[in-house]
Amino acid sequence: MTQPLAEILRPTKFADFIGQEHLVGNDGIITKLLNNEVTNLPSLILWGPSGVGKTTLARIIAKELNRPFYEFSAVNTKVKDIEAVILEKPIIFLDEIHRFNKAQQDKLLPHVEKGDIILIGATTENPSFEVISPLLSRSRVLILNQLSEEDLKKITNKALKYLKIKIKKDALEFLIEASNSDARILINTLEIASQLTSDSSLSTIHLEQALQKRALSFDKNGDNFYDTISAFIKSMRASDTDAALYYLARMVVAGQDPLYIARRMVVFASEDVASPTALVVANAVFRACETVGYPECQENLAAGVVFLSTAKKDRRAYDGFMSALSDVEKFGNLPIPLNIKNPVTKLMKNVGYGKDYDMYNNKSLLPEKLKNKKYFKG
Repeated sequence: MTQPLAEILRPTKFADFIGQEHLVGNDGIITKLLNNEVTNLPSLILWGPSGVGKTTLARIIAKELNRPFYEFSAVNTKVKDIEAVILEKPIIFLDEIHRFNKAQQDKLLPHVEKGDIILIGATTENPSFEVISPLLSRSRVLILNQLSEEDLKKITNKALKYLKIKIKKDALEFLIEASNSDARILINTLEIASQLTSDSSLSTIHLEQALQKRALSFDKNGDNFYDTISAFIKSMRASDTDAALYYLARMVVAGQDPLYIARRMVVFASEDVASPTALVVANAVFRACETVGYPECQENLAAGVVFLSTAKKDRRAYDGFMSALSDVEKFGNLPIPLNIKNPVTKLMKNVGYGKDYDMYNNKSLLPEKLKNKKYFKG
């Protein structure tokens, strides 16, 4: 079976590696580790988006160290599969390490501690949340960046040279944009496009046919998801309606559940908007999404976003409640003033429950310890 072009073009030495200069350049951390600590390379966690070179880096490191190398995917690997090769003192590459649960990661820990293996874990997720602390503390976390436009052009040129085909300028711009900084998607698109035409030069139409749909990086449980929803909320909060609509569009195109988006809008309406009408509108949007569904409900979401973005903002209720919540957690159940306790029985009335309560007085009804506190900045 013929190898995919992405595998054929995969670099086997640092000199051919494109991108991640901060890791593999002359002053890069991997370069320094290999030059100065070859006999004691720490385990590594490679954190970055898809298609930026995590697997390639792991393979080159193993080749440089001349150690046995095994690749596993956490999706279909059991710890016993890894333990079966530990006697060889190998480098273990574990792709999608975030998919190993806590118990599985715990079992790897002794082998990392004793130096039985050099573990290189790859993840698109924030390792602070997905990798157990003991394993993190015994590893170096290396962040891989999205590939730059210049990096993607270099990779494109390598692929075109191998395929013996050219690409039109507008098609190249489309390819760079559509690949979403993922080298694998870029190369696969070029390979398929070259198979779909006998022309000597690839056009945008060829690439569109090969790609079918632009690849949007939006793992519904991953960092990019949280980054996008954060950008969406912050744009509405800042009354940047154009940005809010843009981030809404990204989520819609990526297939995010419209009810999730609408729920966040309901929360936003209470947290950030001055008018109680905002909550009515947000709830109406949620109900419309629930009833109509995609694709039509994207119009309901857009209308709601415009209303919430352009509405006057007021976070005093939210900020005041958060401050009160903090004091409850800090001080516990402070004694409630007697004058606002309900005198249900005669005994309660005799000991002062409800005494001198006046709804029109200006005295604080907070517990004594907090009587001068102002939660709502009216």
